[in-house]
Amino acid sequence: MSANRGDPIAFSENYPHEDIFMQQARKNGIELGADDPTAAVGSLIQFIVQTAKAKSIVEVGTGSGVSALWAFHAAAEDATLTSIDSEREHLASARSVLEEAGVAAQRFRLITGNIIEIVGKLADANYDLMIVRNPQDLLEVIQESFRLLKPHGTLLIDNAMDGGRVADPTQRDFATISRRDAIKAIKEDSRWSSALLAVGGGVLVATKIH
Repeated sequence: MSANRGDPIAFSENYPHEDIFMQQARKNGIELGADDPTAAVGSLIQFIVQTAKAKSIVEVGTGSGVSALWAFHAAAEDATLTSIDSEREHLASARSVLEEAGVAAQRFRLITGNIIEIVGKLADANYDLMIVRNPQDLLEVIQESFRLLKPHGTLLIDNAMDGGRVADPTQRDFATISRRDAIKAIKEDSRWSSALLAVGGGVLVATKIH
């Protein structure tokens, strides 16, 4: 049997097409040091929004707006996004690129402040999809996500494996331990049906089953 010489990760990252607004948002994110999904993760977000017909989306970790653009690319015209970030510069970038892309202002709200406090004020069972990419307070955010999601709603944790650091037992920094604990918590919770995917920096997707 011949060895597989191809790079499936690189191939999957080159598969999606990012439009000019996504490219600009990604450029802004690099300048700001924002955490944005890779192109493959962005296309996964689009796929979930489209197949789940998600109309109410909440995001923890706005980045520069790349993720929001992917979500709106597939969302129905009446779909809305609530996105939370602790950095005002990230929200300003996201707002600018969403406006340039023609997304109506009433379809999104961008909130800055203490993430746990803001998430704690969101309505119960109100969201079809929750996207999380900030390791700070990750376990608490995940615990809140079950309350926030509708039955059969989807949780997506971006960069869940931090490009492989989570799988390396010698890595003991706070962010890595936080991700590792989050993966374990969902895996061991019978209320979730989940899968861990080697896309981008690793993506954990989970469906609220009861």
